[in-house]
Amino acid sequence: MKVANIKISNYRLLKDFSLDLEDNLSLIIGKNNTGKTSILTAIDKFINPSEKNPITIDDFNVNLKKKLSSILVDPESIGTEEEYKPLGITLRVIIDYDENDDLSAVRNLIMNLDISHNSIVLGFEYQATWNKLHLMVNTYDEQKEKYNNDPNLFLKENIQNYFGPIKRKSIDPADDANFVDLAKEGISLREVICFKYISAKRSVTNKNNDKTLSTQTSQIYKKSPASDEHQSSTNAFKDKLRSTDLELTDIYRSMFSEVLQKVAKFGGIEQNETDIKIASTLQDRELLEGNTTVFYAHDDHNFPEHYNGLGYMNLISMIFEIEVVMSEFKRTLTESPSAINVLFIEEPEAHTHPQMQYIFIKNIKNLLSDSRERTDGISINLQTLISTHSSHIVSESDFNDIKYLRKSIDKNSVESKNLKDLQKEYRSSEVTQDAAYKRQFKFLKQYLTLNRSEIFFAEKVILIEGDTERVLLPAMMRKIDQEESEGISYTPLLSQNISIIEVGAHSKTFEKFIRFIGAKTLVITDIDSYYEKITMDDNGKEKQETIVCSPNDPNAEKTSNSSLLFFHDKNKEDLEYFKSLTLPQKILSFKNGKWEKDENGSLLTAYQMEEKSYHPRSFEDAFFSINKEFLGDDSYRFPSLTKKWFDKYIDDQDPTDVFTFSNKAIGSKPSLAIEILINSKGTQNSEFSNWKIPSYIKEGLTWLRKN
Repeated sequence: MKVANIKISNYRLLKDFSLDLEDNLSLIIGKNNTGKTSILTAIDKFINPSEKNPITIDDFNVNLKKKLSSILVDPESIGTEEEYKPLGITLRVIIDYDENDDLSAVRNLIMNLDISHNSIVLGFEYQATWNKLHLMVNTYDEQKEKYNNDPNLFLKENIQNYFGPIKRKSIDPADDANFVDLAKEGISLREVICFKYISAKRSVTNKNNDKTLSTQTSQIYKKSPASDEHQSSTNAFKDKLRSTDLELTDIYRSMFSEVLQKVAKFGGIEQNETDIKIASTLQDRELLEGNTTVFYAHDDHNFPEHYNGLGYMNLISMIFEIEVVMSEFKRTLTESPSAINVLFIEEPEAHTHPQMQYIFIKNIKNLLSDSRERTDGISINLQTLISTHSSHIVSESDFNDIKYLRKSIDKNSVESKNLKDLQKEYRSSEVTQDAAYKRQFKFLKQYLTLNRSEIFFAEKVILIEGDTERVLLPAMMRKIDQEESEGISYTPLLSQNISIIEVGAHSKTFEKFIRFIGAKTLVITDIDSYYEKITMDDNGKEKQETIVCSPNDPNAEKTSNSSLLFFHDKNKEDLEYFKSLTLPQKILSFKNGKWEKDENGSLLTAYQMEEKSYHPRSFEDAFFSINKEFLGDDSYRFPSLTKKWFDKYIDDQDPTDVFTFSNKAIGSKPSLAIEILINSKGTQNSEFSNWKIPSYIKEGLTWLRKN
């Protein structure tokens, strides 16, 4: 028996939200403000309601708040009672079961005996009835001057008078109108589902007076199960306390004798009838709470807990908390655990370095599994959710466990996507292509988890081809930020959440993933011009030869760049078509199953464009063509460039052109990129003032920066 799905409606950004849960662990990831914490608080507020933590107007989705405000201004918009659909926040927990499950705790919740329906739907509703809504309207009409005619202010202060209490139901999965009210039927939710969480706001510090870990040891003691082993140690502990009580009572008699004599002088104590004593009554649980201290042992020395780093303290504290929560799930041996137990761990990476994050996610499944079984042999049914911003945790996780959250276009809601469903995007209906798509997905899965998990948390993505761009692109982004900051209100590129991914010639392999996460994308690639000619082989037979050339070459007629052909849906490799595209025509949106031109689109293909009457073919070709003075403004400073070809290009000793130079002179592209940075000179306005950015890259980065 497992929670298969959680549906949340109108709670903060979770407007119409659905989250699939894995049987054991679900890893919830996404950019900032995509609702990860809202999932936790929504579940907690509905399953564990508390007067200290009520649902407030701030928990209502923006669109729902606007709807309620408009009703206060225009009561007629409510409609008739027959037409009215309750307004409010709802939670649905869908539980799947099979014939092997023990259904004793949930038998009263099964609403449909059809064998095709093996689900239980728990419904939680925080809504206003039609009558309550009218009462709210009338009250506001009477008191609106008190609230400065501001319906939002009225709602903020009075919403709880018209919404709630939370209704709990078991709903027929085939018919929402058929349900059982748990409160009316006296059905205890406690026996069905138990929800606990470990918050990201853990009270761990390394201040001198902090004893977080020491305090947690007493909590672990209080929650420890009544096993034979534990009972034995507890009895020994209590025996020692009794013996200590007798010794301390004798000492107290001496210590407090004077003050007790003074008390007697004020009357109220009859001689030979009553007496007052101070005795030692040590209590095992209270004693641990104030007097247990965690130390770190090092070289035969004990150091207090706050001497260690926050990372280790956070990790230890989290393990202690898990131990406490697992004890609460297991309950005492005289009680049965809930049929389903759900643990939510929020952002375990707090204060921890990458290696510690790797260790945590590698071991958490085993830690939870080892803690599930009680001493009487009963094993609790546990599902765990972990939310994280850590790319290191993602890289060590099972790809199929990941749930990716992303905002909708209107930014007022979010959706959840299963990464395992991404594989479906890579399947093809054509059997001949199916193996190729499977290979693409396998490559993507390995690449993301091993190298670039941070892309999951990026707002924008830049796909580049090679080492040169990888090394130089951050410098180019800084150069644009510094040189074009005056009078521009756009956020600097290096202040934006941008992930740079080196993909070689495989940007089209990433296109389904880019669509999946909804990131704005800049593809920086080469135009890769060439032409074909017929030559004769050694046997005198004709053969077709591919000649790589500059787009300036009069014979140049095609591009071999498969990504450009893919994104622009061009079956013909027409070079002139790509040379003719303007910036708006290079911007694309995915519509009707393919990428189409759209100047408001989310993807830009940036490739070499003509500069100073020359059209380069590659990045190096483009850089050299506009930075000849930078290369040769002093002595020879670029060991990665073959000096013979360097001298010919700089000194113009022969008709060697930039295309030939860029193809023959480079010994190591990464070394060239580093040498460009080493030889850069700065001014007051720019760290890299003595070289220029190729126009196609500058155009692409400027587009990415603006949007």
